[in-house]
Amino acid sequence: MGKEQQPPAYGGQALVEGVMFGGKNHTVAAIRRKDDTIDYFHLPKEKNSVRMKLKKIPFVRGIVALIESASVGSRHLTFSSERYDVMPGEEIEKEEETSKLAMVLGVAAVGVLSLLFGKFVFTLIPVFLAQALQFVAPGKTAQILLESLFKLILLLTYVSLISMTPLIKRVFQYHGAEHKVINAYENKLPMTVENVQAQSRLHFRCGSSFMLFTVIVGMFVYFLVPTDPFWLRIVNRILLIPVVLGISFEVLQLTNSLRNVPVLKYLGYPGLWLQLLTTKDPDDKQVEVAIASFERLLEIEEHGAVAMEVVTKSDSETETETVPVT
Repeated sequence: MGKEQQPPAYGGQALVEGVMFGGKNHTVAAIRRKDDTIDYFHLPKEKNSVRMKLKKIPFVRGIVALIESASVGSRHLTFSSERYDVMPGEEIEKEEETSKLAMVLGVAAVGVLSLLFGKFVFTLIPVFLAQALQFVAPGKTAQILLESLFKLILLLTYVSLISMTPLIKRVFQYHGAEHKVINAYENKLPMTVENVQAQSRLHFRCGSSFMLFTVIVGMFVYFLVPTDPFWLRIVNRILLIPVVLGISFEVLQLTNSLRNVPVLKYLGYPGLWLQLLTTKDPDDKQVEVAIASFERLLEIEEHGAVAMEVVTKSDSETETETVPVT
């Protein structure tokens, strides 16, 4: 297939009772409301010449993409969490109760700070655990292997525990619906519930795969720097966070580009195995929401939009409220 025939690459994110999809110029979320209707939330992507240039630089573009994803994704997540469990009209009262922290820092900033804090914790806890067992595993190689093992255990344990909660389980189902929609689109299938349900809930370009790649890439990167003294090891781990993230993003892109190449496609399989935990098979109604979100995005990407639309959609009626973009 020639380059001009390649379909655009769309990304997504599972929300509380919904799915967000992002294209070149816009992001759109669709959620299932308490009255069984579907609401939409649209955000145009902000144009920034500096950011656009940075996103073209290998190893740097991954950091920019992560920060952008955390910023935009948090706004969609806030929308879904505030509206999914209330009847249409009741959300106005909830919006007035927005926390002072969100008002001061902004929802987008909170999302970015959460991403950075999580990465610091995920990186440093294994370091201390490995150091505590230095008497069992002395030496640089043993310490790095033990540190990476603890990091992997921490990741798998965290994902496994949160997947047991009913709310997160449903989020993981919507995560599966998101992947199924993307796979159906990339396979050029009509967007019907039947076609989408027949697709795999796994995808090579998933953020779950990225998380696993940070463990693997980090292990190899750490071999290039000293582990002693201990304070230097901690400093190295902190300073290398953007390096590990940047390389991991490129590995993710590489495995996605090789997914149809015999033998080489297996490079992406570890990430797919982790997705067996972070995705669940969705039901038909969840797939309907994912399809609605994706089709709305395609419509806006093609025809453009100058306003954010909040749409309540049911089988019997469709009500649209247009408000200015903030």
